[in-house]
Amino acid sequence: MVDADSERFARAIAAIDAANSDDPFTLVVDGVERPKEQTHAEMATRWVRRLDPSASEELLLAARAHHIRRWVIPRSDFPAGRSGYLRWRRALHGVHAELTAAILEDCGYPRRAVERTAALVQKADLLRDGDADAQTLEDALALVFLETQLDALLADLDDAQQRRALGRTWRKMSAAAQAEALTLPLSEHAVETLSRLVDGFAND
Repeated sequence: MVDADSERFARAIAAIDAANSDDPFTLVVDGVERPKEQTHAEMATRWVRRLDPSASEELLLAARAHHIRRWVIPRSDFPAGRSGYLRWRRALHGVHAELTAAILEDCGYPRRAVERTAALVQKADLLRDGDADAQTLEDALALVFLETQLDALLADLDDAQQRRALGRTWRKMSAAAQAEALTLPLSEHAVETLSRLVDGFAND
């Protein structure tokens, strides 16, 4: 485990948080309205620490920076539909990786650490290749998504759409993260729907 209590690590986290602090979109958590991506980043970092208590410094930095300044490339800049969505995501991954790398370089991180963190942020086929850190990051992001967006998603989608959307998320998660998901303090409706859909995924 890399020493994640170093002054350099603290400077990098502060710089990432500062970059997300002027997010025009907000999120209410525990009754407090805060910048959305800054809040998501803090939640993802906590999940990484929970899922992997010995998480590397690069993984913790990637969790904090995974959606850095996401609002600078609006979804509306790309065509509607799945292909447009995927193009938007690829563009975002590139921007997130570039901004993260610049911050880490300014903080004095060696190139190897910068490149590793940027690769995790950008995904870079790491999840497909079985990278353990990439899986932990994917798990953390999925859990944040379920915590903060599941109720809104269920309200907007019919049963078939819910199954497709949650199925894509669920199948990317490790067994440990799936178990954590079933303990989240969600609304009664979300718990019932998630449990029902998960039972269906098991029978697919």
